[in-house]
Amino acid sequence: MVEQVHDFVFRGEVNERLDKFIVRCLPQFSRVRLQGLIHDGFVLVNDLPAKKPGQLVESGCRVRITIPPISPSSLRGESIPLEVVFENTDLLVINKPAGMVVHPAAGHTSGTLVHAVLGHDPEIQGIGGEERPGVVHRLDKDTSGLIVLAKNDPTHRWLQDQFRARSVQKKYLALVDGRPPTPKGRIEVPIGRDPIHRKKMALMPSGKGREAVSEYRTVETFRAHTLLEFHPITGRTHQVRLHCAFLNCPIVGDVLYGRRTPSVAINRHFLHAAELTLRLPGESKARQFTADLPGELQTILADLRNS
Repeated sequence: MVEQVHDFVFRGEVNERLDKFIVRCLPQFSRVRLQGLIHDGFVLVNDLPAKKPGQLVESGCRVRITIPPISPSSLRGESIPLEVVFENTDLLVINKPAGMVVHPAAGHTSGTLVHAVLGHDPEIQGIGGEERPGVVHRLDKDTSGLIVLAKNDPTHRWLQDQFRARSVQKKYLALVDGRPPTPKGRIEVPIGRDPIHRKKMALMPSGKGREAVSEYRTVETFRAHTLLEFHPITGRTHQVRLHCAFLNCPIVGDVLYGRRTPSVAINRHFLHAAELTLRLPGESKARQFTADLPGELQTILADLRNS
């Protein structure tokens, strides 16, 4: 991508914040990205560097925005096998295996899904001014299943808008210990950071934490376990895991929020993102993507049926 220069004139009758104005002018870029360009001196107002994102522009103000070329990512692509469910020039839908971390972070500087995508598509256009895929939602390390990643800024924004509007439909399959109080139901319990164990999330009393809503139904029952289908309406960290614990039916293998010793032989938690329904850029009708349960989880269900 070469450098781009965009010129605009503010014609509003009422003064407006600079960042709000240029987001309207360049909707393909996120507000955060454009605010970063202001801070880095790439936005001029009447030929002078903009002072701050909240600077007011008046009628007749000339605004020049320079979009610098995409910078090479500091991350290196890695040759890691990926199960690509769908791919086009804008995005990828991946069936992530359990055990793979989605995004690089402290303690996970290699082997992540982002590293694998960079290895899969070294020519990715990138998001946020850097050659790297855009993570819109996440799956825990030990959760398998469908995840979508954007290849460019407009698609990243397109997907973010759908997730914020809660128009993306997600279906998870979870094997839990015990049986929920009702075969199907709706859970509305806020979630926030655990005040004592900062690496954990926690269920919060009403009025605290962030709104978290899930719907569930029973798929199959066993002597001491239940297979549940979960539809998270919101997308809070560890939401399905915590809402299962709220039902007094923790997910099998979830040693953080459930039993310290799993009730079946498993080295992960039994949670799988089985369906993802969303609209692709430029399309009006949503598409549904599916991913079958991994073999090791199917084996567990078969054993329970035969016990």
